[in-house]
Amino acid sequence: MSRVIRAAVFQTAWTGDKESMIEVHEQAVRDAAAQGAQVLCFQELFYGPYFCQVQDPAFYAYAERVPDGPVVERFRALAREHGIVLVLPVYEEEQPGVLYNTAAVIDADGSYLGKYRKHHIPQVRGFWEKFYFKPGNAGWPVFDTAVGKVGVYICYDRHFPEGWRALGLAGAEIVFNPSATSRGLSRYLWQLEQPAAAAANEYFVGAINRVGVEDLGDNDFYGTSYFVDPEAQFVGEVASDKETELVVRDLDLGKLREVRDRWQFYRDRRPEAYEPLTAP
Repeated sequence: MSRVIRAAVFQTAWTGDKESMIEVHEQAVRDAAAQGAQVLCFQELFYGPYFCQVQDPAFYAYAERVPDGPVVERFRALAREHGIVLVLPVYEEEQPGVLYNTAAVIDADGSYLGKYRKHHIPQVRGFWEKFYFKPGNAGWPVFDTAVGKVGVYICYDRHFPEGWRALGLAGAEIVFNPSATSRGLSRYLWQLEQPAAAAANEYFVGAINRVGVEDLGDNDFYGTSYFVDPEAQFVGEVASDKETELVVRDLDLGKLREVRDRWQFYRDRRPEAYEPLTAP
């Protein structure tokens, strides 16, 4: 049975300051709602630069409490005003010195549903994330939103299949992967891994990446945000690799049952045989 939702992702370049970056994203909410979108996800660490190109404690100031911080509160009000589910990738301070790369999930009535904390934290040139974040410790939650069951995986997480599967087992119908990923490092994987994850786990994936070169380094963020269905097919066109773009697509969640009935991947799993996969 068809069950169509209208979903959106938003990619953009760093504006140069936090307040104007927030305003750009507030306008994206209004634009998405005007196009009938019911759910919208922003890019990783959406209101700042991708500061992990450098190791500077000054950027700890971008962190805030979740859900009680000012940015999340501001977008909760906007979600309520426009009746739209929001996935907000933010820098979270649990307490001074305890910081996470987090996504807060806000329902269409503005209520806070919970958060996902990025599990896999890279520490390589241009992506010095262990300087800023502890590894996530809150599992792989799936949020029961006004549009359906929504999961979140963040950027570097996408290279690890275990979390994708955990989200599927928890009932995810669409998983958003907000990212900050650059040309020359992971471009060859960007349109490979996430369609493969959508097919292997039989749900929709919304992949979001920022655009442009920021003044903290030479990472060239290549955008190309997209939606992909559980048959690994892109839903509409892939976004620009250089320009700010709001991607709005209709997703038929009814397709999940059709694909799962055809393949039966969840029936044919053998968890009792997988113990070696969890050995340290």
